[in-house]
Amino acid sequence: MTDPRDPSDGVGAPSGAPGAAAARAPRGPRMTRVERREQLLAIALDLFATEGFHHVSMDDIAERAEVSKPVLYRHFPSKLDLYLAVVDAQGADLLAAVERAVAPVEAGPVERGAGRDVVAAIVQAYLAFVQVAGESSTLLFESDVTHDAQVRGRVEHATAEATRRIAEVLVQVTGRSRADGDVLAAALVATAQGAATYWLRHGDGQGTDRVVDLVSDLSWRGVAGLVRPDFTYEGA
Repeated sequence: MTDPRDPSDGVGAPSGAPGAAAARAPRGPRMTRVERREQLLAIALDLFATEGFHHVSMDDIAERAEVSKPVLYRHFPSKLDLYLAVVDAQGADLLAAVERAVAPVEAGPVERGAGRDVVAAIVQAYLAFVQVAGESSTLLFESDVTHDAQVRGRVEHATAEATRRIAEVLVQVTGRSRADGDVLAAALVATAQGAATYWLRHGDGQGTDRVVDLVSDLSWRGVAGLVRPDFTYEGA
């Protein structure tokens, strides 16, 4: 029967086996390859978020994970590769939060009053993302490695995808052109992201409901004034 554990783990290698010296220090549990990758990503996420990319070494990550450096490098050939994987995971989480926010509008007819609900759901999506991600949200919002073209590209891709989905829904609830929807979505994303980051820094453990209400009122009052005069809501 095939052992599902990662044969490259290097944890618990026989003392006479090649590479045993490198594997002797770690004492972590054996894991499958998928489990080990997820563990390394979680540890890297925490360290990069709290210490910054430039202050974290692959030695730090290997030590925290209780694995040898060869094991770490088998999963991620470089620190940059590991950072990019972390950014991709954060981007996917953010986009999933946005998708959940816009899904109800896309599922049914657009009715009067839906616009404000859409804005509130989007703002809540960013607050919810920050609530779960904590300081690691800064890897998308305030990355200290955006001078690197690959990192900048991944961060911009995550933001662009979220903005694109929001634009599609704003067009539905305002009747504006897609070009106008893109501008409105970019402004709303910047506002929601800023509010979420402010709450993370200064929320002092308070809930997000008040922040969502304030930012939603501010944003929707601006967007509502741009609803096309001849736009007809379903059921109006």
